[in-house]
Amino acid sequence: MNQSPKSLTSTSKFLSLLLRHQPEVVGMQLDAEGWLPIDELIENANRKGNELSRELLHDVVASCEKKRFSLSDDGLRIRANQGHSVPDVELNLEPVTPPNQLFHGTVAAFIESIRDSCS
Repeated sequence: MNQSPKSLTSTSKFLSLLLRHQPEVVGMQLDAEGWLPIDELIENANRKGNELSRELLHDVVASCEKKRFSLSDDGLRIRANQGHSVPDVELNLEPVTPPNQLFHGTVAAFIESIRDSCS
């Protein structure tokens, strides 16, 4: 990885915007499974003043502990793994049985209302 942590974070946020919510920011549209072609993404983003490279995209995917993004098997496309607000995106992921106990972080101000809604 040759990128600074700041560069990786800002690129990850930009990719989340494009791959989960607004691909039209760079004049693109997600396919039915949420993929964008990497070469076209780089070209469109750079044309709009958002500097991307193949190396930077690969570094973001590899460095993200939460595994937010995936590259296609052929390495030609990228997508977000979750949290799409774009309609009609179907990731075709295999369902899994969740563990018996799940955790979700929240701020202290909301704990009581969450507890009230769970009782």
